[in-house]
Amino acid sequence: MSSRIAIKKLFETNPVGETVTIKGWIRSVRNSKAFSFLVVNDGTHLDSMQVVVDASLENYSEISALLTGSSVAITGLVVKSGGKGQAIEMQAFSAEVIGAAGEGYPLQKKASSLEFLRDNAHFRARTNLFGAIFRIRHELAMATHEFFSNRGFYYLNSPIITAVDGEGAGEMFKVTTLNMENPPKTDKGNIDYSKDYFGKEVSLAVTGQLEGECHALGLGAIYTFGPTFRSENSNTKRHLSEFWMIEPEVAFADLDEIADLAADYIKHLVSHALNKCSHELDFIWKLPFSDVDATHKDILENVRDSEFLKITYTEAIEILSKSGVKFEYPTNWGDELQTEHERYLTEKHFQRPVIVTNYPAGFKAFYMKQNDDGKTVRAMDVLVPGIGEIIGGSQREEDIDKLIARMDKDGMDKSGYWWYLDLRRYGSVPHAGFGLGFERAIMYITGMSNIRDVIAFPRTPKSCDF
Repeated sequence: MSSRIAIKKLFETNPVGETVTIKGWIRSVRNSKAFSFLVVNDGTHLDSMQVVVDASLENYSEISALLTGSSVAITGLVVKSGGKGQAIEMQAFSAEVIGAAGEGYPLQKKASSLEFLRDNAHFRARTNLFGAIFRIRHELAMATHEFFSNRGFYYLNSPIITAVDGEGAGEMFKVTTLNMENPPKTDKGNIDYSKDYFGKEVSLAVTGQLEGECHALGLGAIYTFGPTFRSENSNTKRHLSEFWMIEPEVAFADLDEIADLAADYIKHLVSHALNKCSHELDFIWKLPFSDVDATHKDILENVRDSEFLKITYTEAIEILSKSGVKFEYPTNWGDELQTEHERYLTEKHFQRPVIVTNYPAGFKAFYMKQNDDGKTVRAMDVLVPGIGEIIGGSQREEDIDKLIARMDKDGMDKSGYWWYLDLRRYGSVPHAGFGLGFERAIMYITGMSNIRDVIAFPRTPKSCDF
């Protein structure tokens, strides 16, 4: 049997008259006395290949009895298809059963609910929907590396295990080798982490930013793209306990420069998806559970083509307060902007993407550069129509005295941050960065309404089965 050719390549080249071999999984079988139709998909393309198997085939009885989910290798002639909606099909010369599927295969021809597919996440990639989602995810990951590499950024693999809380919020998973049923104790009765593997208390990282700052202040510009973890006990459609973050960090950059970089990056992702994944996106957008309407493509094109407007937080509050709209959440200066506020700004007031800058220090992280007004920090959020905030970032505080004062105000233990403070002691420079939750971006572009459906194996409270 000749070597396998991807079904995607067959649809791209239409090699009518050539003999080829495909390998994949059966989506359906329709039998008659004279021949059978096998629908085979190998995961490389949204569409499946229809294969006509004649009853004269030596092992026809075995092939025609196969059930959905069985894996096969088929060699045959590519011919023009007389069926609607397909340009080519195959006429089988030979067929080999690689792995037969039994009666209990959970993915049958009838539609399965998203909840059912989450419970059977080990098979999700075999469905049209999740095959499309994960091909889009791959393309957006490649687009990310392309974007930053082409701009001279270096890819940094930041640590997953850390001894510091990068956000200062305390929502971290502990990592230990101690026997927690009978852990060693200090004289004060606390767990003695000096006896642990690393000799101190460590956790899974909530961000790679702090380590990213180290490398940006030596390499000039870096980006991280890796898993991050939050132990926040949230069961919303927008939260995961394990997710992927893209975090660029740039030396000698200010807030305006990092905001412009963020806008360019979002445009690049959207443009790449529209250009490379149109077939998959059109398929997803027609499904009843996608969180979009007929205007979603127009919204994405608007984001791709628009100039991102910059306003301050104070200006945003003034606009919201004077809008005459009765919001669920208050719009007083010092209150955090909520999704309803962000969507009003982007969808109603400006009707385009907006970058909000200079937020009150009270609800922003300790590392953000303080403004001279003593009230705000040089933070920014990128807001887009449809969801609101998609990127958050800031210029970092390079003044060691101001940084220490803020850490003291927040009651932080500075001992674990000695290396972070060293960056300000020796050759400190202005620098800035941002973070994008990769799954949030995939949700936005695909229109999927639940973040659990854009990651292979979602980790959420009380859910870690795979």
